[in-house]
Amino acid sequence: MKVPREACPAVRIETWALIGADGVLYRSDLPGTLGGNRRGKLYGRFDCRAALSAIANGRYVKHRVFFIDEATAILAGYRPCAVCLPDQYAQWKASRAIK
Repeated sequence: MKVPREACPAVRIETWALIGADGVLYRSDLPGTLGGNRRGKLYGRFDCRAALSAIANGRYVKHRVFFIDEATAILAGYRPCAVCLPDQYAQWKASRAIK
């Protein structure tokens, strides 16, 4: 999600709203590399067909969050998407079965 920030009247700097490892929203000069869903506590790629379908149907957008990288998403308590990150999802699921 791009959020414009005015540095001065002649210069416009873009920042992005990302979720940090502590789960708190912060502003970044760099865009996120992964999208997620706050309600489902999951993250995935921007080209995920499941997320794109939900967005096209008018769902998901108000609960959309963004992460700078996968490690941050995991630390924030989000799980990988089973559709676009099947290998990471399988590892996540297997790790939960052990506990």
